[in-house]
Amino acid sequence: MADRLQGLDSWYSDGWKGLDVAVLGLGATGFSVADTLVELGSSVTVYSTDAPADSVELLEVIGARFVQTPLDSVPAALQEQAPDVVIVSPGLPPHNATVQWSVANSTVWGDIELAWRVRDKVVRGPVAAPWVTITGTNGKTTTTQLTTAMYEAEGLRAVACGNIGVPVLDVVRDPDGFDVLVVELSSHQLHYMADSGDGAVLPLASACLNIADDHLEWHGSAAAYRAAKAKVYERTVLACVYNVTDEVTRAMVEDADVVEGCRAVGFTPGIPGPGEVGVVEDVLCDRAFTEDRRNSALELATHADLEQAGLASPHMTMNVLAAAALARAGAVRPSSIQSAVQAFRADHHRTELVATGVDGITWVDDSKATNPHAATASLSAFGSVVWIVGGQFKGVDIDGLVERFGPTARGVVVIGTDRTPVLEAFGRHAPAVPVLQVEASDTDQVMPEAVRHAASVARPGDTVLLAPAAASFDQFGSYADRGERFAAAVHEHLGGNADGDDTDGPSDERP
Repeated sequence: MADRLQGLDSWYSDGWKGLDVAVLGLGATGFSVADTLVELGSSVTVYSTDAPADSVELLEVIGARFVQTPLDSVPAALQEQAPDVVIVSPGLPPHNATVQWSVANSTVWGDIELAWRVRDKVVRGPVAAPWVTITGTNGKTTTTQLTTAMYEAEGLRAVACGNIGVPVLDVVRDPDGFDVLVVELSSHQLHYMADSGDGAVLPLASACLNIADDHLEWHGSAAAYRAAKAKVYERTVLACVYNVTDEVTRAMVEDADVVEGCRAVGFTPGIPGPGEVGVVEDVLCDRAFTEDRRNSALELATHADLEQAGLASPHMTMNVLAAAALARAGAVRPSSIQSAVQAFRADHHRTELVATGVDGITWVDDSKATNPHAATASLSAFGSVVWIVGGQFKGVDIDGLVERFGPTARGVVVIGTDRTPVLEAFGRHAPAVPVLQVEASDTDQVMPEAVRHAASVARPGDTVLLAPAAASFDQFGSYADRGERFAAAVHEHLGGNADGDDTDGPSDERP
């Protein structure tokens, strides 16, 4: 069986027909896996604790079996099936009992490995479309969107996919094909990616934007989380893009086993050295992909371009620089990069202006700051802040963030079902700062109460900042739901006496 699997390196390989496959999980990723394998002629059984009724019905239509069963213990049906391959949806952690059984008794793939093996279904050029891969604790989605926009501005058919919300398997089966895939990868997807063999991704260019502890309850330790992130650089062909201000990402590149001739390219908020992209006065510059990089630089965009696009904050500027490096690795011209930046608009719920009241108080939604690292970038971008914080902390310590930003806050509004870590941290590091708790347990009432509390302590010139530093699922459907409820509560509170618009946003919260 191992030899048969190793030969599955193309959509057109004969071995897919009759392959007995188990799929664990039936979210968007799990369904894309099942749909792909049925199309390939494999025998597919999907196991999931629960699933939308329409997805189950579609499985029956396409010819896959569905077994509804808890996955915290090994399903008897799975053991009886003894599948050739088990494909694990990224939501299931490695310590899950069914995942562990699968590793011990079968061959385990993730959806990314399957997508890489069948990436040649539709080929627009001489070879299958190259992949550009992006990960990091924060900034993945914005950087993926920016990189895609830069390739599109060059005239290429590019697509943002993966953890950004569009399964890679849906993209590789698109009948029109693509010139380049820009793939956002979560630490969960990276964990299940192949280390070698036909299923091991060879990205054209890759980036880990930054590293801070996150999702420790899933990975089991900070070391395991970082090891997963580091896999993004393995086997890169042209350029490993790293954060000059984050030594961990540099070390990841140094340790990576890459294709001969692959280069390390740094991005920095300061003046770039040779082999880097960075900022000189008000100009973003490339000193990595120019022939005379020791003595000259190419202009990529200006600070005015960033301001126009809502990308001028320090952390957004770093996202632009990383995207530019990934685009330049694919021979995108500087003029195309500048055009893409000028036309870009940042995603909702990422330091998004909600309103400015007639009292001079600004309300900002950064609900997408789902961990302390993201909240650090947000809090650093503003002056006097009334900080709305709290939620599910995913095993991550909030203490350092409160120690750094708590003492200078105008006030703090604490949301979330478990407020103890936040309250204790403020008691230690900022005992003089007013701390107001949202007592409402009804989801509909949480943000109206939070807004009322924030308004009671805010002063003219302050920013009321929703930067929870935590996941949303204890009280909300997603970070987008949390942000939208915040914006609605702000507008209701201000009663129209403000500048700003209601927004719609994405529906996922991704690792």
